[in-house]
Order: sequence, then C-alpha cells, then structure tokens
Amino acid sequence: MNLVFLGPPGSGKGTQAKRLSEKFGLKHLSTGDLLRDAVNNKTELGHKAEAFLVKGELVPDELIVGMIQNKINSGQLSKGFILDGFPRTIPQADALKKCLLM
Repeated sequence: MNLVFLGPPGSGKGTQAKRLSEKFGLKHLSTGDLLRDAVNNKTELGHKAEAFLVKGELVPDELIVGMIQNKINSGQLSKGFILDGFPRTIPQADALKKCLLM
C-alpha cells in the first residue's frame, strides 16, 4: 500500500502519516526529513540541496525527485510508504508516476 498526503503546511499531513505508518508498518517519507538527512549525511544530493536551503530558496524539483526516487529504488519500502507533501508540482507528480511504473 502506498499513500500520498497533500495539503498546506499545518493541515495534519505529518500527524496522520505518522499514525498510519505505525498502524500499517508503512515507511513515512517526508521531503523535509529526507532533505535534512541528505544534508546531514553529506550526500551528493544533500550538498546540492543545501546550497538552496541556506539561501532560503525552494529546492528544485529535480533534486527532490532524485531523493524520492532513491528511496523508492532502495528496496527499503517493500511494505509500502506514505509520501508526506510530495508531489508538490506537476513535474514532481509526473516523475513519481514514471518512477512507480518502472
């Protein structure tokens, strides 16, 4: 089972994702958490994303999509996952569709 939670900041996406992730054993994927982890772990994507984050800019779609694709392709999500706040744009949604259909 894979779920996508969309909504504005503060709408409860993260709260509900956490509850359902615990109840059904799904991996909760928050783009904010993935970005922080990538930056803290000094990954190539994290390094690229950090350049935007320190300026207070939005991280480009290609970097966000790359992080999500890496997680999906990692083999760690065999029980399913919940995407929290992703996709946010049409290009992100198109990339997710392609990734899941591979």
